[in-house]
Amino acid sequence: MSVLEKCTLGRDHGPMRQSTTKTATILWVSAHPEPLSLNGSLRRDAIAYLRESGHTVLESDLYAMGWDPVLRAPDGGHSPEETAHTFHVSADTRSAYLADAQPPEVAREQEKIRRADAVVVQFPLWWYGMPAILKGWFDRVFVNGFAFGIDSATRRRLRFEQGPFTGKRALVVTTLGDRPRSIGPRGKSGELRELLFGLLHGTFAYTGMSVLPPWALPSADRLSDYEEARDGLRERLDRLFIDEPIPYRPQFTGDYTEEWELAPHVDPGESGLRVHVDREAEA
Repeated sequence: MSVLEKCTLGRDHGPMRQSTTKTATILWVSAHPEPLSLNGSLRRDAIAYLRESGHTVLESDLYAMGWDPVLRAPDGGHSPEETAHTFHVSADTRSAYLADAQPPEVAREQEKIRRADAVVVQFPLWWYGMPAILKGWFDRVFVNGFAFGIDSATRRRLRFEQGPFTGKRALVVTTLGDRPRSIGPRGKSGELRELLFGLLHGTFAYTGMSVLPPWALPSADRLSDYEEARDGLRERLDRLFIDEPIPYRPQFTGDYTEEWELAPHVDPGESGLRVHVDREAEA
């Protein structure tokens, strides 16, 4: 059995191949500095495959774009020379968004997200997290008023099942040096979905997206069969609009208290990140 077959997160095998049943618009966000790397090859082949399948693919190749990951006062509508004003990040970026006063590069990325039916975020796992350039993309683009907040008319909280991105799907594509079992339930590095909890639950699910189980390529620096990895990713992309998302618990239907803690009647005695997944729905 190959490395990819052993890692259920990297490739799924079934009795027959299913495919996405509709054409869609997909935003592919990638963060790797070398176009000729494994990540670069997977990115090019995957985007070409999606387009050949009839989909529209929007691209944000952050290194190629020269994306600035640093959130600064101009993101809140202030000039760089303005020194008297205190930069209140959440409030000021919300005001800038509502006033159409954001930097143009931020507004362009937000428009891509609006257009997308699904967002694929691809990156190498560095120090158990995403590269800094990608974290800065989220910091600058997913601002109050656009990706979360409170509806000014209804006062409805815009998060989780009420988030502004409900109806969109999210898929993480990642490569890592760890061995397959190291990111399993008893792995030294932590189970992959828990390792990526801040991104999967705290960003994608928080903003209302339906979050798919991540596609991971372990032992990437020892890969011996690129075609197998490429085909495994293609299989996941075929099911981008078919696979069931991770059943993260909704916030406003009784599972949580007013303090946003899991209610005593839900999984009593259990704790940790896994309690925020409805395991009955997952089964």
